[in-house]
Amino acid sequence: MDINQLSKIVKKKILDNELIEDVELEDKSFLHKSHESNNPNKFHIKLKVKSEKLKKMSRIESNKFIFKLLENEMKNDIHSLQILFI
Repeated sequence: MDINQLSKIVKKKILDNELIEDVELEDKSFLHKSHESNNPNKFHIKLKVKSEKLKKMSRIESNKFIFKLLENEMKNDIHSLQILFI
């Protein structure tokens, strides 16, 4: 899977949820290419999630919510996920 395919899947899964108003995805994999443990088939993703309801949750609960939505992608395609709630 390439980053464009992954981006479409992630955005769809997140935006299909009524608690989330908008999402931006940024590929940060280039920052880790020189790392010894880097896997070129897994991505480092930064998400900016716009959701008033998730912002009101604890940081742990809101992160768990996003990780649950992306459970399959986390297992197969994403190495790290940075989440910002805006």
